[in-house]
Amino acid sequence: MKLLVTGSGGFVGAPLVQALRADGHEVRRLVRDPARCRAGEAHLWDPERGEIDPSAFTGVEGVIHLAGENIASGRWTEARLSRIRLSRVRGTRLLAEGIARLPSPPRVFVSASATGFYGDRGEAWVDEASPAGTGLLAGICVEWEEA
Repeated sequence: MKLLVTGSGGFVGAPLVQALRADGHEVRRLVRDPARCRAGEAHLWDPERGEIDPSAFTGVEGVIHLAGENIASGRWTEARLSRIRLSRVRGTRLLAEGIARLPSPPRVFVSASATGFYGDRGEAWVDEASPAGTGLLAGICVEWEEA
C-alpha cells in the first residue's frame, strides 16, 4: 500500500514508518525541513503557511497524520499552547482540504488524536463513545477533531 505519513520523525511516527516499510508498504513522508526532503520519498509541507506539495498525494492509498507540537517538551506558556493547538488544527485542516480536492482521494485517512479529549475524569472509564471532557487539552482536541 502507498502511504503518506506526517510526523514521521516523532515518537510514534519514526517506528511506525520503519514497521510499515518492513511490511512492504511504500511510505512517503511529509516534512517541514527541506534538508529532510528526499526526492520521491519525502515532500515538503508547511501547515503554518497552508502549503503542501500537491504531488505528495499522487497514487497514495492512505494518509496517516501524526504531526503536532510535542506537548511534553517545555512549559505551557500561552505562546506554546497556541503552537500546540495550531499545529494540530492547521495540519489536519490542510490535509483534509488537500484530500478533498483530489479526483481520486486516498481510501484511508487516519489522524491521531489524544486522550486529552476526555479531560480529567478521575477513575471514570471512557471509550470512543464518551463525550468530550472539559479543560484546555479537551478543548484543543475538540477543535483538532473538528478540523
